[in-house]
Amino acid sequence: MSAQMNLAVPVDGEEARSSEPTAWWLRVVGRDWLAPFVLLVVCLCLYLPGLTSVPPLDRDEPRFAQASKQMMETGNYVSIHFQELARNKKPIGIYWAQVGVAKLLGYGESAPIWVYRVPSVLGAIAAVLLSYWTARAFFREQESFIAALLIALALILNVEAHLAKTDAVLLACVMLSQGALARVWLAQQRSAVWSSALLFWLGLALGTLIKGPIILMVSGLTVLSLCLWERRVYWLRGLAPITGLLLFLALVSPWLVAIYIETDGAFFRDALGGDLWGKVGTGRESHGAPPLTHLLISFIIFWPIPSFLLATFKGIRQELSKFCYRFLLCWLIPSWVVFELVSTKLPHYTLPMMPVLALLVAGVMMTDRAASAGVGWRFASAALFLLVPLGILIAVVVGPLLLDLWPSPPGVVLCGLAVIAALSATSKLFEGKLVSALPSASVSAVLMFVGFWAFSGPALSTIWISSRLVEAVDQLPGCEWKEIATAGFYEPSFVFLQGTQTKLLGAEAAARFLANGGQETGVSSGTCRIVLVEGRQLDRFDAEALLLGMKTSEVSSVSGLNINGGKTLLVHIFSAGGAAQ
Repeated sequence: MSAQMNLAVPVDGEEARSSEPTAWWLRVVGRDWLAPFVLLVVCLCLYLPGLTSVPPLDRDEPRFAQASKQMMETGNYVSIHFQELARNKKPIGIYWAQVGVAKLLGYGESAPIWVYRVPSVLGAIAAVLLSYWTARAFFREQESFIAALLIALALILNVEAHLAKTDAVLLACVMLSQGALARVWLAQQRSAVWSSALLFWLGLALGTLIKGPIILMVSGLTVLSLCLWERRVYWLRGLAPITGLLLFLALVSPWLVAIYIETDGAFFRDALGGDLWGKVGTGRESHGAPPLTHLLISFIIFWPIPSFLLATFKGIRQELSKFCYRFLLCWLIPSWVVFELVSTKLPHYTLPMMPVLALLVAGVMMTDRAASAGVGWRFASAALFLLVPLGILIAVVVGPLLLDLWPSPPGVVLCGLAVIAALSATSKLFEGKLVSALPSASVSAVLMFVGFWAFSGPALSTIWISSRLVEAVDQLPGCEWKEIATAGFYEPSFVFLQGTQTKLLGAEAAARFLANGGQETGVSSGTCRIVLVEGRQLDRFDAEALLLGMKTSEVSSVSGLNINGGKTLLVHIFSAGGAAQ
């Protein structure tokens, strides 16, 4: 197998080309010199709306952002903490990325939440561009553009791009490593393919620093499966394993050694023995689910890829004998099986395998086999595509009404237009004109995501309890300085927005804090002591206040729906000290 195979096309000559004429727009944008720029513009339209207007979304996002903020506050860039609690779950990479962006943009520890989301946006964009690069190892320019476009439009990647978490950046690292691995495997050389090998090990190192062993599992199982399938291992020399391993260790080990010394080994005990193994054996944080759960939810969260996958499924089965499809199957199946067997299941776990589905679809879409699906498959494809835009439209209309709010007019209009564009795409899908469905599918995605993130989401004020609490506290008069404690409402978003020094107390401790003025902390004149008490904690708070001989006076309250658990909350605000005492 020669190195020329890195641009191999999985079709048998021109007779396999589609009877559907290649659209003019695809002939224009599907070129190496233009496709990355077009993909970049599409990504910006998809991922930037709502980035600055949506408040911190509990619970993982503000935990990451708060830990990054505390690194800047303390100057400790080795260990990871949420307030006083060690956060020994994920490696340091995403925190360094968030800190770097916050400092680069000049915000520092006062950075708003959107600054901490920038690495996720950049990660999502990089993942899409690297998907195009990965696809070029197998397909022509136009097929590669289709694959990358489908990945850019994916619902789950859009969500991850809007959250200050690890997964969008991890996907970029996975695409870097897997794209390089594909080129080494296609070359089938007995000597190092240096450029691809170094990129492979670089992606592994960065991915390990972002989310630990996940990328090692995905790439490792791909390599192992390829070796077992083909019963040959000489091509592994192309990865320059000795040099690559040294590079990997040089990039990863400094922080591993530092965190081991800093925490006396506690990080590894908690991250591997507690967090990782706990997710494998039991459903952590009420996220347990049976096998095949990931397969079922992928039909929604990978939208619109599953719709095109159903329409091309028969054609893909006919193409699986092609040599290059071995790599894609070895990438997809082993890791997916592992995630199905793991007890804890969250939607984003299978994100590293999503690009494989887009690559499988793209390899068939421009062949005659793309139109070989029966009426039932085409109907299912069209219905599945319409399901997400229609569901989002219903949500942005009905959701606010259930919360006693008016729907956002711009959000409803944009999501309604998204459904109209989706109807155009569904008609093309039903007719088997898959390439022709892509423009209207793209328009539908942009309209839907802009409508939701930029307008409808931020307008759901009832669910943004933390930001409303911070606003209510800021509006209290006569307080030069504030000391804040909360009882019963412990969402990380409130800590991030209100400040690291926010005290999370029980009801009795909150009453004592308000009564004695927190004398142990040296409260100065002009300082207000403010306590937030969630309604279910109010009786205990009042009982303790009565024992202390303190007469409490409520100065404000905030009600809303906590999306974590779906419970309606009423948070009472009490103040003492300053002019308000």
